Amino acid sequence: MDSEPPCLLVLCGISSIEKELAKSLKNNNTLKLSGNAKVSVNLHSDTETPFEGDCFRINSFMNLLSTTRFGHLLIWSPLLSSTHDLISNNFCALPIGAVCVADVQFQGQGTSKNIWESPTGCLLFSFTIHNQMVDFQAVALLQFVVSLAMTEAIKDVCDKNGVPHLDVRIKWPSDLYINGLKVGGILCTSTYYSKKFSVSAGIGLNVDNEKPTTCLNAALQKMTSVAYQLQREDILAAFFNKFENLFDIFINEDASITMGSTCNLDQSEEGFRPLEELFYKTWLHSGQRVIVQEKNEDRLVENEVTIQGLTSWGYLLAIGEDGQMCELHPDGNRWPKRVESDSLWRNPKSLYSVFQLSGSRG
Repeated sequence: MDSEPPCLLVLCGISSIEKELAKSLKNNNTLKLSGNAKVSVNLHSDTETPFEGDCFRINSFMNLLSTTRFGHLLIWSPLLSSTHDLISNNFCALPIGAVCVADVQFQGQGTSKNIWESPTGCLLFSFTIHNQMVDFQAVALLQFVVSLAMTEAIKDVCDKNGVPHLDVRIKWPSDLYINGLKVGGILCTSTYYSKKFSVSAGIGLNVDNEKPTTCLNAALQKMTSVAYQLQREDILAAFFNKFENLFDIFINEDASITMGSTCNLDQSEEGFRPLEELFYKTWLHSGQRVIVQEKNEDRLVENEVTIQGLTSWGYLLAIGEDGQMCELHPDGNRWPKRVESDSLWRNPKSLYSVFQLSGSRG
C-alpha cells in the first residue's frame, strides 16, 4: 500500500539573511509536522516555473511588504494540515515574524480546540510574534492587536484600490464579522519557558469563498459595480505592515527592533491604551445589553448588564442596573444571539461567568 505523499513546503526570504536561513532549514531537514508527517521542502528561488491554479503569489506578497521584520521569512504550502501546527512545532527554529501560509488546510485550529477544513479562497496563515514576552497581561491582550491590524489592513487595501470600505467588525473575543456574518477568526497561543512567553497567532479570513458563511469579495460586489476583487497577497502584506506598527505601539518599542532581539517586553504603563479608541470604533459591543445568569444558592438569577469595554485582562467590563461593575468571562465559544436592536441579549445556558469588581461603581 502506497504511503501518503509528503507535504510540500516552499520557503522564501526577503533578504540575504532570510534566504540563507531558508536554505539552512531545507538542507538540515529542520521543519517538522505533527505525527511525523513527511515533508518536501523547496526554495522559492529554485522554482523555475510558477505553480498552477489559484496558488498564493509569493512575489506579489513580498513586493508589497514594508516591514522591518514581520513576514520576511515565508513558508507556503498548497495543502497543509494546519499553519498553526507548523509554526508551533518549529517555533524555536524560526525567526520572529516568520509566517506560514496555506491555500487549503484540513485541520485548522480554533478556540476551544475546534478543528475544521478550510476551502480555497481563504487567507490562512500563522506567524511567530515574539519569544521574549514576560508579561502575561500583554499576552492576553495581543489577540486584540491582531484583530485590529486585520480590520485596518482591509480598509487600507480598499483605499489603495479605490473601492468602498468593507465594514469588518471585531466580535469579542476573537472573531471578525461583516453584515452580521462571521468572515474570519483569530487564534493566539503561547508557551511559557524560563519566565518568558513565546507567542504565535493564526488567522483564517474568507476572502473569496462564500461558503460556509460569506466572504469579503461577496460583500464588496454588493457595494460596487467595480470589477476589482480583493487578493489574499494584498491583504496579508497590508496586515503585516499594520500589525508591526500597532505591535510596536502596544509594547512601547520603536520600529528599530531587530529580528531576534532580546529586549525586555514587560508591559509599559500605556500598554493597550493608545489603541483602545480605534479598537472600540471597530468592535461590535459598546453599549450593548446582555442578560447574565448568576447562581444564587440553588437557583439561577438573571441580571441585565450593559457592556462598557474591556478590562485590563481583556475580559468584558459591564455595569449592572445597580451601578455595580462586573467582569464577564466566556463559558464557551458562542455569543448570545441578538434579537432586536432594542431587545436584550438572552442567554439561557449561562454563557458567562460573572465576577463582581469590588468597590467599583459607575
